[in-house]
Amino acid sequence: MANTVLHKADTRGFANHGWLQSHQSFSFANYYNPERIHFGALRVLNDDTVLGGGGFGKHPHDNMEIISIPLSGDLEHKDSMGNTAVIRNGDIQVMSAGTGIYHSEYNKDANEAVKFLQIWVFPNQRNVEPRYDQVTLDPADRHNKLQQVLSPNPDDAGVWVYQQAWFHLGEFDKGVSTTYQMKAEGDGVYVFVLKGDVKVNDQVVNTRDGFGIWNTGEFTITAESDAEFLLMEVPMEFKY
Repeated sequence: MANTVLHKADTRGFANHGWLQSHQSFSFANYYNPERIHFGALRVLNDDTVLGGGGFGKHPHDNMEIISIPLSGDLEHKDSMGNTAVIRNGDIQVMSAGTGIYHSEYNKDANEAVKFLQIWVFPNQRNVEPRYDQVTLDPADRHNKLQQVLSPNPDDAGVWVYQQAWFHLGEFDKGVSTTYQMKAEGDGVYVFVLKGDVKVNDQVVNTRDGFGIWNTGEFTITAESDAEFLLMEVPMEFKY
């Protein structure tokens, strides 16, 4: 029988720094919950809103896979590898911090807020050469089907990371259902609902809820309303 965990949206950590409002599914910065440190190799899932002109100044990371998924607005990225780029809704950005990287992320617009998911995944290799990538996705490819946006394979769809992880986005009309097959034994999937209501097997999951499921080879996800969601498959046991 599958193991599951439900994280309701209103039980997430919350930080309000004025320029930043951050809802945190797992312990992060000043939010600490010993029962919510990570889900397998998924370490951070922050649902961030950055006000116009605000942003994260230059700061370091190492040995972490960092993924950003803009939900609205434009986010300007700069890093110590010389990359300068703007990502917006429809894009997905990845950094392998490896031996060390400095970067900043600012709202490109002086007036409109930018909303994005900040996701950290523990890598399966330490001290790799830092790398940056971003791709533009076609939203039509997730309408009533799952769109792969991240994998461990450089030649596969979406961006890639140093971990046996697969992310998919879905935008389902009410009543549409699909069965998700785990890619690898021992993996789990963390479902994060961006909008609407879905049912994962028999569990209803609402907007901004998170639901983890593991010790199963597959599960069914059904849209109870028009819904958008992100599936994050990661190893439940990993070496870091």
